[in-house]
Amino acid sequence: MGATGQGSAEQDAAEVNKQAVRGRSVVGGVLAGLRLTVTSGVAGAAIAALVVGVILERVPVFLSGGGALILLVLVGFVAGRRSPEPADPPVTRTALARIEDLRATSGESADVPVDFRLTVAPEPEDERSAYRVDIDERINLVDLPVYRPRSIAVVEYRPDEPWEVRIVTRPTPEWSRRAEEAEIDSAPESTLVEKPGPSEGSWCVLMLIMFLAGAATVVLLFRGELFASDGDAGASSKQPSGTSSAASSSRTFTTSTTVSGPSSSLLVLGRMRETAAELEARVGTADVTAILIEERRMEIRGDSARPPGETVHLQMLPYELFPALVHEARTTLGVRAPKSWRIDVTPGPSTGVGPRVRVTVTGKEGTAHLDADATARILDRRPVGEAAEKG
Repeated sequence: MGATGQGSAEQDAAEVNKQAVRGRSVVGGVLAGLRLTVTSGVAGAAIAALVVGVILERVPVFLSGGGALILLVLVGFVAGRRSPEPADPPVTRTALARIEDLRATSGESADVPVDFRLTVAPEPEDERSAYRVDIDERINLVDLPVYRPRSIAVVEYRPDEPWEVRIVTRPTPEWSRRAEEAEIDSAPESTLVEKPGPSEGSWCVLMLIMFLAGAATVVLLFRGELFASDGDAGASSKQPSGTSSAASSSRTFTTSTTVSGPSSSLLVLGRMRETAAELEARVGTADVTAILIEERRMEIRGDSARPPGETVHLQMLPYELFPALVHEARTTLGVRAPKSWRIDVTPGPSTGVGPRVRVTVTGKEGTAHLDADATARILDRRPVGEAAEKG
């Protein structure tokens, strides 16, 4: 009984402390906004004094405006150099999240930037329902095939700032087991949380009004000595007209593209991923049933009726490792003078197995190929002669 009472008292104290911190944060934000508005008014008056001093050739007015601007710069410099007060480390929680969608944005290094859309499912004790969030993470090429739409990942998030979510690439064995066994339903789009902007629109409007008010005050003080009056010049703007068209997608599709120009080989670093992104934009989906890559040509085929487990995600392939596979096939399979090569990527033979990558080289001696998995790890070699026998 005593332990229960003590736990309740600690919980109440924690809640009171949380509300106090939240209150101090609100007061601090209001004070910071007021400082910015006052600074905006002084800056507007100082700039107006500089202009009026030049027009009227009044040195004291000019020096007053210049001195006020210098003072503002010095105050801002000193405030920026001041050491901030030590802040408490942010509290993070571990949870499971469903990957709704993901897209690799580039591939210039071993860590590829990937945009994720997740449904985060906090633990029951966090007293928060599941919600959606968009994040960007850098994922190593070797780990890319692990993350697929509708799969479960382990994440860390901040309860006070739920948009701060990070994927845990090396979770503990317990969380790995929970991720393999968990099933998470998609949260509605209305639950999407986003990081708020750096400033509220009302504060921006108020600072602009204060800036103009400061400038107008100086101009009004010297209106009798100003010989020219400024008129408002109206500007007309034309609204750009936009047209939209709805593209109907067929049940199956096949599209290809050929690269041209100097250094147009698809073996150039980054060229395969760029070409795949162009084809994806053309068909409007990243899930395809087959990919063909040749020296200067890439082709994709797809079927909208196929489930995700029977397709290949265009942006989840380690294109940066494919040139090494081509070099391996051209130099180690008995084809001394290869005339052509091609890469075929198809879905795995069963659900849960990654895509299969086959590199085929052809020369005077015949045809040979090697097979690799979705991480470009070689699984099988079939030199000249053996490739025809094994099919």
